[in-house]
Amino acid sequence: MDRAAEMTAFVRTVETGGFSAAAREMGLTPSALSKLVSRLEDRLGARLLSRTTRRLQLTTEGEAFFNRARPILTAMDEAEAEVAEAGTHPRGVLRLHCGTAFGMHQLTPAIPRFLEKHRDIELEITINDAPPAPADDHFDLTIRIGTLEDSSSVARRICNLERVICAAPSYLERFGTPRTPDELQQHNCLWITTLPALRRWPFNTDDGIRVVHIGGNVVANNAESVLQLAVAGVGITRLTDVIVDEALRRGALIPILTDWHHVEPVPLFVTYPSGRHLAPKVRVMVDFLVDQFGHTPWRM
Repeated sequence: MDRAAEMTAFVRTVETGGFSAAAREMGLTPSALSKLVSRLEDRLGARLLSRTTRRLQLTTEGEAFFNRARPILTAMDEAEAEVAEAGTHPRGVLRLHCGTAFGMHQLTPAIPRFLEKHRDIELEITINDAPPAPADDHFDLTIRIGTLEDSSSVARRICNLERVICAAPSYLERFGTPRTPDELQQHNCLWITTLPALRRWPFNTDDGIRVVHIGGNVVANNAESVLQLAVAGVGITRLTDVIVDEALRRGALIPILTDWHHVEPVPLFVTYPSGRHLAPKVRVMVDFLVDQFGHTPWRM
């Protein structure tokens, strides 16, 4: 900090033509500014200014130092201005991680609307059902479904999803429609291998919630594959409404066991690293996600 103050005092003195004018510009007394220049000269072991009662004149060493120091101070001013502007205007590369289901069915189609509003932001989207490791700081934002365990991140709830048990009309025509949870044991059920807990389907009974452990001859590691298998008539599945709603609306899938199914809310979060300052590019994306998806538009 002392070196920057000394350099600034010297350059402003030369630019304004004297200690008094430079001191007024920097909010110092002339004597304080003169001491900064003298200290710079002592540290460099060279006289930079030739002082007379009438004017200041650069020495050879002073002229060389001025020509080097002036661009440095200009670059410092520009760097501070750029960072200050970035602190109020969203810009730069925004790296976002999202699971396959929400990423393919909702996020990706909405991206053009975001970019139309924020033309100075560049997006790098990673769609993968395996969440990033807690220590992975590559991503600015992560969209997550379900319970969060990483307490080092800030989480904002976007909405609650709901799971739906459904099957294609072609499957139900061939194998019949199960009327009770027990009948699922005689049916081919599809599930996601990366989420083994989803093999346990909950149902409401007079004795409380009962869990049925389902099985089938085909599994896949992501929800998109399971969805396509279900639409193709391979089996019954239980997926979030954000994935199956379009297929339900066009009749490619039909909800079943609706009177039995225990529909627990599944929270959808956007998370980002904790810190005192939230970058504008992150803030506008978080607000966009809540605005776009907070009212669960796929159910409309």
